[in-house]
Amino acid sequence: MKKNLSKLYLALVMLFLYAPIFVLIVFSFNTTKSRSVLSGFTFDWYIKLFHNELILSSLWNTIIVAVIASIGATILGAVAAVGINGMKRLPKTIVMQGTNIPIMNPEIVTGVSLMLLFVFFMVRMNLEMGFVTLIIAHITFDVPYVILNVMPRFRQMDPNLYEAAQDLGCNGASAFFKVVLPEIMPGIISGFLMSFTFSLDDFVVSYFTSGTTQTLPITIYSMTRRKVSPEINALSTIIFLVVVAVLVINNIIERRNLRKRGVIK
Repeated sequence: MKKNLSKLYLALVMLFLYAPIFVLIVFSFNTTKSRSVLSGFTFDWYIKLFHNELILSSLWNTIIVAVIASIGATILGAVAAVGINGMKRLPKTIVMQGTNIPIMNPEIVTGVSLMLLFVFFMVRMNLEMGFVTLIIAHITFDVPYVILNVMPRFRQMDPNLYEAAQDLGCNGASAFFKVVLPEIMPGIISGFLMSFTFSLDDFVVSYFTSGTTQTLPITIYSMTRRKVSPEINALSTIIFLVVVAVLVINNIIERRNLRKRGVIK
């Protein structure tokens, strides 16, 4: 009885989470612009989507920002995690709590505060907000997620491996790249993928820090204020599939690493 109730509860939760996305995907293939009646099957909205210059330029901007911000955040986050791991217990706890604040902080607070910071510096340097401020903003909220993914790898790693490598003839840098880095690499990859996903679909922070640069979420928001076009359904479907693909790849990498370490079969 309990097992059946658990399955029913899980099914209801999954239905609640994914039914709206399923409806969106179905209507992205609808032949008309109706949001309530299915009148046929077509790929026309996907074809029109890839001929929409505004959407394509915004998509290109979003990909550039997401890639650069993810790489920057991954490098900074991994280096920060190495430094935090070398701290003593009390300062490590304090710093970790500090890095968790941006994760718990409402996005609108982060967006407004970054906008005010950029305006303060932009006015003095006679510059405008755009690609640079957008990338800096994305790196800012991505770094804590990289740290959050890398730190557990240090806890799982044998702390004597680094010293053992040095005893066997490696210098500090060689021991780090040959022993420590491979151990924490799964966390670095997970942090990169998570950063890329968050950067790809961020709206609130981007809205306040993008200036004249249009990212895909901002473009979608502008389009929905006028009228919801089936092209947006098609675009949302593609974004959903990309995010799912990234998560699947991340899980495959995680499982392979766990098998190599003998944690699972």
